[in-house]
Amino acid sequence: MAKKNKQFVEKVTAMEDDFAQWYTDVVKQADLVDYGPVRGSMIIRPDGYAIWENIRDILDAKIKETGHENMYFPLFIPESMLQKEKDHIEGFAPEVAWVTHGGDEELQERLVVRPTSEVLFAEHYAKIIHSYRDLPKLYNQWSNVVRWEKTTRPFLRSLEFLWQEGHTCHASDEDAARETRQMLDVYASVFEDYMAIPVLKGKKTEKEKFAGAAYTLTIESLMHDGKALQAGTSHHLGTGFAEAFDIRFTDEDGELQPVHQTSWGFTTRSIGAMIMVHGDNRGLVVPPKIAAKQVMIVPIAQHKEGVLDKAYQLKEQLGSIARVDIDASDKMPGWKFNEYEMKGVPIRLEIGPKDMEKGQAVLVRRDTGEKQFTPIAELETAIPELLEDIQRSLFEKAKQHREAKTTVARNMEEFKQNLEQNPGFIKAMWCGSRQCEDQIKEETTATSRCIPFEQEIVADTCVCCQEPAKELVYWAKAY
Repeated sequence: MAKKNKQFVEKVTAMEDDFAQWYTDVVKQADLVDYGPVRGSMIIRPDGYAIWENIRDILDAKIKETGHENMYFPLFIPESMLQKEKDHIEGFAPEVAWVTHGGDEELQERLVVRPTSEVLFAEHYAKIIHSYRDLPKLYNQWSNVVRWEKTTRPFLRSLEFLWQEGHTCHASDEDAARETRQMLDVYASVFEDYMAIPVLKGKKTEKEKFAGAAYTLTIESLMHDGKALQAGTSHHLGTGFAEAFDIRFTDEDGELQPVHQTSWGFTTRSIGAMIMVHGDNRGLVVPPKIAAKQVMIVPIAQHKEGVLDKAYQLKEQLGSIARVDIDASDKMPGWKFNEYEMKGVPIRLEIGPKDMEKGQAVLVRRDTGEKQFTPIAELETAIPELLEDIQRSLFEKAKQHREAKTTVARNMEEFKQNLEQNPGFIKAMWCGSRQCEDQIKEETTATSRCIPFEQEIVADTCVCCQEPAKELVYWAKAY
């Protein structure tokens, strides 16, 4: 490898040496973001935003397929409105950003910069829902929200982030429960089928549920360093917001009833998960289904006659089967190789004079680095097959990593030993008490990630207090 190429790669800290710094280096070197002018804010660069657009479009289509409609609500919320649901405001108070002045004048009532929109939807629903014939109401919005985080990191935790938030109203608790689970399954599909990230599906404990919810369902993913990341949540809100905002409907018997609500959200944090699950010491590895560019054509010896013409011909030829681009700049091929490895483009296609003589192109996989010499006439078949294999291989690799870093603990000694020797998910039985949950966090900094839908018994007693166990819980240190 040329010295220049080594220097390029050395800009990224090895993940084994400092995973947090590796993450920051990759985000910057892959040109996904730049830092905003306010601490904790970020500018999402074109390469980063293109990945988000692909994820967004996939999820938006699934949301619409399940009968939901998009709409948009204001950025500002009056303080009095936010305070209508007590548990909700208490849960968000530490992260709320306030507007106190409009121009030179102090506002009579402070405004909240939207941290989430439950109260906005609730206030609107109270105006438009009157009869059981108005239900269900299945609305979603794509927007930004602001949460004043103390510790920030691009995509994972920032003052402002992009997301979708769905808010629905139903005539019965059962209908709301089905909606809550349905949307969790939609999120799981986006992560597993498109982002190649395996997830655990389950329920949050009372301590970890969303403020104001009856219960919260979650999908949890495991990063390369053994820490968990909450990938998406779906909340059954019960009738709490309906009672606070007087959202009632006349049922078929002519009786007034409160609606049963849900809310669910998916954010740009998903890009952080993708980076930490699939990335390596050469930069990003982007799953083909969400990659902005699936194939990057790099002409070799492009100054020689016919090479650039052939490269552009291939770009046009392959444009119908994949998202293809070409780098015809004057930079050296070695620089280009490193550039697109850093950016995580799934396939690099090399074409030079010798390849043209042989009627072939060189296909290089980003995930494994393997080279494949393919006749030009077969590229339109070979590339989709290779993209599918990369997608499948990334998922299987991530799943194997998660399984290798999932352990069982039957007591606190084993729990601490597992965290120290093989950090990851720990399966352990729990008695259901908040005291034990708090004690585990205090002693280990690990938190309950989810109570899985698929329960198993790994012990008869609680991992913490050794009293009879109630259920299995996945625990981990988390982002």
